[in-house]
Amino acid sequence: MRGAALLEVRDVAVRFGGIVALDGVSFDLEEGQILGLIGPNGAGKTTLFNCLSRLYTPNRGEILFEGSSLLHRPPHRIAEIGIARTFQNLALFPCQSVLDNVRIGAHTACRSDFVSDALHLPWVRRQERELEQTTWALLEALDLSEVAQEPPEGLPLGTRKRIELARALAAHPKLLLLDEPAGGLTHVEVSELGGLIRRIRDDRQVSVLLVEHHMGLVMSISDKVVALDFGRKIAEGPPATVQQDEEVIRAYLGKPRERMQ
Repeated sequence: MRGAALLEVRDVAVRFGGIVALDGVSFDLEEGQILGLIGPNGAGKTTLFNCLSRLYTPNRGEILFEGSSLLHRPPHRIAEIGIARTFQNLALFPCQSVLDNVRIGAHTACRSDFVSDALHLPWVRRQERELEQTTWALLEALDLSEVAQEPPEGLPLGTRKRIELARALAAHPKLLLLDEPAGGLTHVEVSELGGLIRRIRDDRQVSVLLVEHHMGLVMSISDKVVALDFGRKIAEGPPATVQQDEEVIRAYLGKPRERMQ
């Protein structure tokens, strides 16, 4: 499945007044690939993520998904072409059940209208059954079945992160954008998360763009790593190569010739 560019970022630049957030960033993400996007705080990772989900519009450059520009699409039209994301600050509905939170994600892939819903036409009923099957299958796959009827509020952080991940997957994305999924997790939970992300990629044939500060996670699961610093791309390649790149080491540690742990 690998080889074709699913996502192409071409010379993307973003400025906020006199502040340069991104300065001519380019890279490709292939189908079936896990790409880790790293960099110190303020490097431009979140800005790039927000361009991909169309919250920001670049001042220069192009972003192509399956060969077509994303930049003419509003944010609410991104999920329908196969892009889903999670958020660093969890965006769950705290008073809805876990089941309903995941079900909401599946609705982005539904097609209906007021009249069809009101008449409860056969194709609408069939779509509802498929939605329910999708939701429960995800709850089972992400070990959430036992808390399906509970509200997310009060559940452990690791569980809530899996709920948001399930909701993103419910839309059947081709590209999954993960924003700091390891934040706040224990060492054991981070290890489990790495296995889960790989399993999602392999079992569901989803490409993954991962923004993450946890270097152990990024380096252990990524096929390719792109490093940013002050809005510029400073390295790109296999994890082992990027990990030993002197510009990357300098950006994180302020010193060359010292290997990141």
